[in-house]
Amino acid sequence: MFDTRPDRDSEVVLLGRSNVGKSTLMREITGHQFDTGGKPGVTRKPNHYDWAPEDFVITDLPGFGFMSGVPDDVQDRIKTDIVRYLETHAEQILCAVIVLDGKAAVDIIDRHSGPDEIPHVVEMFGFLRELGVPTVVAVNKMDKVDDRDERLDAICDRLGLLPPWQQWQGEAIAPIVAKQGNVAALNEAVRHHLHEANRDDLFQFF
Repeated sequence: MFDTRPDRDSEVVLLGRSNVGKSTLMREITGHQFDTGGKPGVTRKPNHYDWAPEDFVITDLPGFGFMSGVPDDVQDRIKTDIVRYLETHAEQILCAVIVLDGKAAVDIIDRHSGPDEIPHVVEMFGFLRELGVPTVVAVNKMDKVDDRDERLDAICDRLGLLPPWQQWQGEAIAPIVAKQGNVAALNEAVRHHLHEANRDDLFQFF
């Protein structure tokens, strides 16, 4: 179980597979560099960045799902730890951000969809909603996507959100390019949930 969390009452968490740009996004939000491994699955512990005056922490949770070169039991343990972390802190989490690679997400989801298999991202999205945690899907690397609307509609469809994607904009779906600092859509969606939680004071971070 991850036990490094600072004692803060409000939290925003970042989730996603390895190599989707979570650490880049964390850097964009906080303005601080974080240690990231050169290969997927190197981050096994959460990265926390907290502000004492606002009683607030942003947490970048380790990547989940398939990781090349990482044993299955380690992958399973990381996923179990993430699930437990979310269950334990659900009351404090004002918003969860699932980061997807816009170019690869649909293919990855479809590859892992079957009678006995639910793709990790779909499962995690459903799990967060069951916990009652407001969730934003940040669809990253959109600069590499040609068929923007079709791709975003397909992602909505896979997550059980009725297309067109535009109706989820500003709340659940946020197309971004973290590397270029193009994260306005995410900020808007996160602010929506912070406002719902009466925490407009945290807008300064988004």
